[in-house]
Amino acid sequence: MAGSQASHPHPYVPRDLHLPGYVPCFLSQSNILSVFASFTVILFSLTWIFSGRLKKTKVDRLLIFWWAFTGLTHIVLEGYFVFAPEFFKDNTGFYLAEVWKEYSKGDSRYAGRDAGVVTVEGLTAVLEGPASLLAVYAITTGKSYSYILQFAISLGQLYGTAVYYITAILEGDNFSTNSFYYYAYYIGANFSWIVIPSIISIRCWRKISAAFQVQSQTKKHKSR
Repeated sequence: MAGSQASHPHPYVPRDLHLPGYVPCFLSQSNILSVFASFTVILFSLTWIFSGRLKKTKVDRLLIFWWAFTGLTHIVLEGYFVFAPEFFKDNTGFYLAEVWKEYSKGDSRYAGRDAGVVTVEGLTAVLEGPASLLAVYAITTGKSYSYILQFAISLGQLYGTAVYYITAILEGDNFSTNSFYYYAYYIGANFSWIVIPSIISIRCWRKISAAFQVQSQTKKHKSR
């Protein structure tokens, strides 16, 4: 095993990160990203067509896509990371392992199995993933709990992202191979989970507040 490690030095920071049995990526960065992009386009097309047949508004159709996308990402991609602790040893070219080998260039805490990262990703995969798919169902069927569910998941995503970045800062914020991976992966890949949950949280807050305001006004009208 030591010989295998010596023949395949890892590209991560810090350089003395202990990863016995590390196997370099089989797929190129362009291959990995193109597969992910293709999945995103296909999922968008399917959800857009499906939601269109249900006569949903454009906002709801976009939300259906987002929750389907983020739910599958949490369950499949992040779930694999949580339950495959030695993904860096994979020598089959398995796509999910390749994704995390590549992403670890932007944040080596993943390859190193940092406890904080594993905890955040574990809760995200097990709780927020299924909840996101439930949100798809709630929106498509017009369930009364749709807004509070979306609000709760969005707050969870914002909290997880905050913990992710804060723990990195407290630990020195030096886990990227270079500035390109820092901004492309560490910052860029997580940007959507800051902006979109923030927008959804504000929208749900307004919808819920408006509903309670109408209810309050109705009660006052009836009491007269």
